[in-house]
Parts: sequence; structure tokens; C-alpha cells
Amino acid sequence: MIIPVILSGGSGTRLWPLSRSMYPKQLLSLVGEGTMLQETVARLQGIADAGPMYCVCNEEHRFLVAEQLRQVHANVGGIILEPVGRNTAPAAAAAAMQIQKEHPGAVMLVLPADHVISNPEAFVRAVGVGLDAARSGALVTFGVIPDSPETGYGYIKAAGDGDVPFHHGQPRKVLEFREKPDRETAEEYVSSGDYFWNSGIFLFRADHYLEELARHDPEIGIAAEAAVGGATRDLDFLRLDEEAFTASPSNSIDYAVMEKTGNAMVVPFDAGWNDVGAWSALWEVSPRDEAGNVKKGDVLAYDVHDSYLHASSRLVAAVGLDDCVVVETADAVLVAAKDRVQDVKAIVEQLKAAGRPETLLHQRVFRPWGSYETIEEAERYKVKRIVVNPGAALSLQKHYHRAEHWIVVRGSAVIRNGNDDMLLSEDQSTYIPHGTLHRLENPGKIPLELIEVQTGSYLGEDDIVRYDDRYGR
Repeated sequence: MIIPVILSGGSGTRLWPLSRSMYPKQLLSLVGEGTMLQETVARLQGIADAGPMYCVCNEEHRFLVAEQLRQVHANVGGIILEPVGRNTAPAAAAAAMQIQKEHPGAVMLVLPADHVISNPEAFVRAVGVGLDAARSGALVTFGVIPDSPETGYGYIKAAGDGDVPFHHGQPRKVLEFREKPDRETAEEYVSSGDYFWNSGIFLFRADHYLEELARHDPEIGIAAEAAVGGATRDLDFLRLDEEAFTASPSNSIDYAVMEKTGNAMVVPFDAGWNDVGAWSALWEVSPRDEAGNVKKGDVLAYDVHDSYLHASSRLVAAVGLDDCVVVETADAVLVAAKDRVQDVKAIVEQLKAAGRPETLLHQRVFRPWGSYETIEEAERYKVKRIVVNPGAALSLQKHYHRAEHWIVVRGSAVIRNGNDDMLLSEDQSTYIPHGTLHRLENPGKIPLELIEVQTGSYLGEDDIVRYDDRYGR
């Protein structure tokens, strides 16, 4: 049995302002119709003997991940929550230990949630090619056959048979891993025919990975074992023990195991792979018009060439641009030269240093019950648009520093306001004084939409005292 393990813990800061810490790129729809996580699940459908998939994600993303997996009817064996990010080796170790409990001897297919593979059939074939080697004890990785001297990827050097060229898909012994090279070195790698781009996708038995981890980076294995041993069930999630997992070294599968083991194999494949690590990469994998432009949303362009233009909430108009990236969201606009988009992370670091919220959340914030969007904010008042999904409910709560006015604009709402229970429909409203226990619920079959006006001395989201919450927050 093959157990897919999707790693969904990244933050994708180089795709800011679309990608935010609380809503990273793997949860966004950037290339296909589905989100990148959903596209990752979809490409697993052709894998024979595939068992239930596991997803490892940040606990802050758990409800978004669960909902996106539900939407595509994924066969989910478990969603494992990382209390902190510790890179891919500890995440894979925690998944391997859980899989060993539930599916002893199974082969794990470990893959990131934020990559693009435009030819999933070729990817499935590559997995099939590497399966026998993985079952026999090899730790298999997948090397992308390079079509250019890319300096943004790591490389894998594979063993050959003298002058015999590589056969597409034939497993080869890994000789060494190489860091991202300069241009001249990358050209040498590609011309030699001995090197492949490092895809970060792996295939190995769960027990074999844990054995190699114990041999080469035992601290990670010890911490992961303690984290899984102390894990607790939280609704549909497996919450790893925070203290134990935090104690783990932060390391990648490559550094912790693959570069040290003598059992590493690589399967070359050509499946239209791209890790979409920057806006320029997203431009490369997206359909372009006759001028070479990618246009998303309400965009007008005149005398613009080879550019990426994205509008999220309003009209974006561009004139006389070449090789540029323009990305608009409700609260931020990015304008960059396409060959400098790797430096977007420098802007993100400036925002973080200033304590600004634009790296953390969008204007529209998703919650397990629906979403809210801040429309207007000033001293002592804030206006929100709230959407509650059918059958969902906010927690029973109160606020010490703010009062709230609720006006229903669509659907119906069951409201507890102090000692009163009421049913409100469109154009009806209620006032909730500060310190009053209250709850909002949608009993209907369509989304409930309302406008909330907050007034008070402090309007922060942390002014919430929860007494009952069906989502375990």
C-alpha cells in the first residue's frame, strides 16, 4: 500500500501579497481551478494501491485544510497538526510513526502541497517506477529532467552506466546533492546530463525512513516519537505534543537523511514540475495572451508585455510595462520587476519588523464557521461583513471592551443575546452590549450575511472570552 503524505506547512512569503502566514500559497487557487492543495490531492488519483492520505499542516490552518480536503472528497486518514514549524524531516517523521501504527510496512509518498505538476500521468508513472526500489529498502527521490540551467533549484547528481545515457524514469543511485548553483555551474550540470532538479518529493517505507533517521539524525526521531506518543485527538485532527515537537531540530529530509544515507535512489521524470517559488515562476506556468501577459481578475493593459497582472478586489490598469509583476489585494499592492521578485521576501521582513498585519491576514479572514471582512475601521469603531455557512455557529462568547450591532442582510440568524433567544431575518437587527453573553448561528440552507458594527475602547480580535465552541478553540 502507498500512503500519500502531503506536507502543507509552508508560508510562501515570496508570493506576498496573495500568500499570507494565515492563508499561504498552498491554500490559494493560483494555477488550476482548485487550490494548490486540492490539485496535489487530484494528481494522486491515478496511483494504484493508494491508501488513505495524511496531511501535515500548521495548527492555525487546520480548518481551512480540512474544508478544502472535504470539498474534493479526499480519502483522509488523518490531519496531523504541527504546533511549530520544524521543516520537512520532523513532519515526515511524525507522519511515518503514525502510519506505522495504522499501516505497518506501508510505503510513504511524501510530497509538498504547493507544487505544480502539469502532467500528472507522467508523475504517476514515475511513482510506479520507483515503487519496487522503495519496497526493497531504498529511499527514493524524484529528479526533474532539467530543460534550462536554473539557478533557483538544488540539483541531484545520479550515477550512470559509463557512456550509456539516462533512460527516462529509470532509477539511479544518488551520488550527491548540490545546493543552488550559479549560472555557469548550472550550465555545466545541465550539459553533463548527470544532474536533475531536486523536486523535494520522496518515496520510501515508513519504517525504513525512521531507521535511517535514527542512524543519521536521531534527535529528530526521538522528538517525533515523543510528539506522536503525547499527541491528542482534537475533533478530526491529531495534535502533536507541543513541548516534544518544539524540542526537535529543524531540518529537511534532504539534510537529515538523503544526503547521508547509502540507500538513496533517484527517479528522473519530466512532468511539467514547478515549485512556484516566486511570481516569475507563476508567470511561467500560467496561460499567457498574445503579448505574453498573464491577467487575473479585472485587468486592463496597454502596451504591456511579458508581465503578470493580478487584480483581487478592484480594477488594475497598466500602461507601458515590460517584464513586470503587479499584484493587487484589498489591503496591499505589489509592483516589481519580474527578475527581482525573489526580493519580495525583503518587503515581507520589513512589514514583520514594523509589526504590520499585512503579512499575517487578508482583509477577508476565514474561520471554521465562515469568514469576516473588515470594511471600515477607525478609532472606537469597526465595521465588518460576516458570512456564516449553513448550519455553522460562532462560539458562545462575550467581550469586555466592545459592544456590537448586528444587521442581517441575507438569510436568517438564530441569536442568543444575554437571556434572550431570537430569530432574525433580512433587514432586522439587534444590539449586544459589552459584557453580554451572545452567540450567532445560521439555521438555514444558504449563507447568512450580516453587517457588524463594533464600538468601544478596544476592538482587537483577542477581546473574546469563549464559553462554548463546537470547533474546540
